[in-house]
Amino acid sequence: MPTRSNPVTRHVGCAGVRAGAPSGPRWLRIALVVALVLALIAHLYGLYTPGEPGASEWFPNSDKVLHFFGFAAPTLLAMLVVRHWWPALVFAAHAVISELVQAWLLPGRDGDIWDVAADVSGVVVATAAWLAWVLGRPPDGTKK
Repeated sequence: MPTRSNPVTRHVGCAGVRAGAPSGPRWLRIALVVALVLALIAHLYGLYTPGEPGASEWFPNSDKVLHFFGFAAPTLLAMLVVRHWWPALVFAAHAVISELVQAWLLPGRDGDIWDVAADVSGVVVATAAWLAWVLGRPPDGTKK
């Protein structure tokens, strides 16, 4: 039975590791994992801490910028670490869930559909960047 070619996972090496994954020195993988853990801590802290009375924004809608980068960074790092696109689905679902939790369960916080839009925009941009990097690499992992 012929196998189907998937452009995202088509670059498979002899050990089953996709060429779209970060290859190189071990310290690079460790650095990516550490960066992901730190990004997830900041991500969860920003989303689930109770609101502070009188908190102000740096500029109008600055929270949307924070939402964008708060989802873009961990999404991209997660895709690099796990070497696949599925973390984008997890973060997109989390964008909706986090706003529902803020609206219903966190004192001083409220859910906002525009926050979901900013979150999902970050996920989409991170996924596009990851796909551009994966699809731009030759199958053997050498530079073009």
